[in-house]
Amino acid sequence: MLLAVPLAGIGLAALRGGGHHTKPPDGPPCLATAGNQRFGFELDQARNATTIAAIGRREGLPDHAVTIALATAMQESGLHNLDHGDLDSRGLFQQRPSQGWGNAQQVTDPAHAASAFYRRLAQVKGWQTMDVTQAAQAVQRSAAPDAYANWEPQARVLAQVLTGEVPAGLTCRVTVPSGAQPDPGLVSTMATELGPEATSGAPATAAGWTAAAWLVGHAEDHHVTSVTYAGQRWTAKTGTWSPVPGAGTTAGPPEIG
Repeated sequence: MLLAVPLAGIGLAALRGGGHHTKPPDGPPCLATAGNQRFGFELDQARNATTIAAIGRREGLPDHAVTIALATAMQESGLHNLDHGDLDSRGLFQQRPSQGWGNAQQVTDPAHAASAFYRRLAQVKGWQTMDVTQAAQAVQRSAAPDAYANWEPQARVLAQVLTGEVPAGLTCRVTVPSGAQPDPGLVSTMATELGPEATSGAPATAAGWTAAAWLVGHAEDHHVTSVTYAGQRWTAKTGTWSPVPGAGTTAGPPEIG
């Protein structure tokens, strides 16, 4: 099941300067920033990571489950949705149709793959108190059981950012065609991955930041030019979050531009 794929562009580094409200440096278009740690990665990795976190939020799972899932996907696929792998392994988690994970189309659907991973994780007795590597291996049964530990620091940072523990922690530089409007299918896709309350209610602040991060991660595909939430606004043009003058911090659903 193990497919060793380098995670392109990911490497923890100490922050120098003004944090994630400053202009991102040249390099990978996306940054995850939590405290004095940050790492960069590509747009497709951001899209897949935000889907993994969204499914975990939708299923009502604790942040530890999201960390486990992210570390697993980092090791198995580099957070890329692969159409190949060892034997019949495919997708973010290198799940095998022959082992009951779903058919070939399903295991390469990031939302299905993440949901299937979480279902298997929930069946592992005591996973809530296991370390990341032990829990991941209990699900994956990899030939390299210790490899998941390599990604634990990055997965923890990314989970903090994508579950709303660290607000405005995901930034991405995104190019949206001039004059393009948000994809009409955006709301239904968002509701499918995050749950209907993400678009119809006033989510708790942490859940709202998960939704906001999801929108940033999917901005390129859905032509999102701005996301406003809890007094902060991200724009595709700047690629960063910044305070909205005069706005309060009362959180309703994220506003999409």
